[in-house]
Order: sequence, then structure tokens, then C-alpha cells
Amino acid sequence: MMTSTPVWLPLLLPLAMLVAMAVDRLWGEPPVRLHPVVAMGRYLGLWRQWLQSRSPGGAFVGGAVAWLLGAAVVVGLALGAEWLVWHLIAPWSGMGPMLLAAGVLGLLLKPMLAWRMLREEVAAVETALAQSLDAGQQQLSRLVSRDTTVLTATEVRETAIETLAENLNDSVVAPLFWFAVAGLPGAALYRFANTADAMWGYRGPWEWAGKWAARVDDLLSYLPARLTGLMLVAWRPGLLRPLWREAGQTPSPNGGWPMGAMALRLDRRLTKPGHYQLHAAGAAVQAADMAAAQRLASGALVGCVSVLAVWAAGMRGLTPW
Repeated sequence: MMTSTPVWLPLLLPLAMLVAMAVDRLWGEPPVRLHPVVAMGRYLGLWRQWLQSRSPGGAFVGGAVAWLLGAAVVVGLALGAEWLVWHLIAPWSGMGPMLLAAGVLGLLLKPMLAWRMLREEVAAVETALAQSLDAGQQQLSRLVSRDTTVLTATEVRETAIETLAENLNDSVVAPLFWFAVAGLPGAALYRFANTADAMWGYRGPWEWAGKWAARVDDLLSYLPARLTGLMLVAWRPGLLRPLWREAGQTPSPNGGWPMGAMALRLDRRLTKPGHYQLHAAGAAVQAADMAAAQRLASGALVGCVSVLAVWAAGMRGLTPW
């Protein structure tokens, strides 16, 4: 039976989120040759030599134009995929079409987030540290761009926990947030913006070329980062004021929220020498804190997914697709 507005529409995006999280848990990342985020990175890499050879003004304009072109392609492809799902499956009523549509959307959403990979890579840091400091430093270098060879064992653990907290937002919560807001195009746009920031948004040869990418990423991460931070402190009133204080300690307008929340919940000091010190009154990080941080991150993720699923259902229940 055909219907112009399926009664199950409010459940489509929440179910797709659950499918994406389930696929991530069971199978992790898709093959590199099929991974859309890898394709985004290759596109961004094509501009490296040209942008780095420009003047500051030319690099800024060129970076913005390259970003906009890439974003337009990413959003266009996501819109096309979502349109196909909607027009081929969604008009049919019943539980079967709903589950099929949610399954397809969930599979398309999965590459935009990476929780299992993040969790495993962070856990591997502590495993490597049990072998030697050098092994721990090498494992950490897979996660961060800073020089890990100068870090002590405590600093290696601090950096790994900071990476877990920050990327809980960047790699999982924020893509789900924008999926709840704008469907697959929203998640794809965020993933492209975050990838561009990771490749271009730092000082040095990329400083001017990456300014546009960095500012857009800051804007798109603003609300998700705060949601992540609040979920990490589990909405505890006593930690809200300290969280506000700690979140302002980092150069990033967003990174301090999940990292500061993690420091407060663990009651541990998290430091990036020369840049910030979060929860300075906390104790030094210990080996057991790595597992504790993962448990806190997992609990916060459950809370974030629950909130975003309810929000997505409510939005689709009040407005047309």
C-alpha cells in the first residue's frame, strides 16, 4: 500500500544510527579502497603543492575554494544516495520497508564515524607501554601529529586519553549530531570538514590555506563538543562550573569540553606541555586510567546517541522530510 507520508518516518534516522553503530562494533572500518573518508583525504591531498606555493592571501582563497568544491561534491553524492533510499523504499508502508531503509542509511552513515577503531587504537597504547616506553610512543604516533619521542610514560597516557576524549566528539558524536539535523548530507559534510581540518588546519606551511577549513570545523563542532562534554560529566551539577573553566584552557574552542570533562571525571591532570593543563589539581595519570577513560567514553556515547536519536525522531515527527 502506498502512502505519501509514511507513519514510520520519525523512526528512520534513529534506527539508521543504531545500524551504523552496530556495524561499527561488529566489523569496524570498510576497506580502504571503498572508504569515502579516504577518498576525501585523497582529494584534499591533491591541493597540497599548489596551496603551499601560494602567497598568504592566495592560499586562503585557494583553500576556501578547494574546500567548497569538495564539500559540494560530498554533499551532492550524499543527497543523491539519500534521495534513492527515499524514493525507492520510503513510499511503501510497513515494518519491512522501514527496516530496509534504515539498514541502507545506516550502512551509508557508518563510514562517517569510527568508534571501534578509535577505541582499539587508544587501548593499544597501554598494551604497547606494557612492553616499553618506545613501543608506547610509536603506537601513540599513529593517533597524534606531535613528536611523541620526547614524552614520558605519563605524558603518553595523558595524550592518549585526551585523544580519546576529543575524538569521541570528532569521530562519533559530531557526525551523528549532524546526521540527526540534516540526514546523510549533514554527516558527510561534517566528516569532510573535520578531515580538511585534520589535514590543513594547523600552523606552518598550511596555516593560511587551512584557515577556512579550521574555522568551519570549529563552527560545526561547537554544539556537538558541548554535548559530549556534558555527557562525559553525566550532567553532574557539581562538575558543570569546573567544566566551563577547564574548557576555556585549550586553544581550541571545542576540544577543551570533552577533554576537560574527561579530566574531571577521572580526577586526573591532563597536560599538553606548552599549551594547556586541564584539572591541574588532579592526580597524575596511572595505567588503570586508560581503561577507566574508555568506560567513561562508552557511557557518554550511549547518552549522546540516546539524546540524538530522540531529537531526530522529534524533528521528523514535526516537519516533512
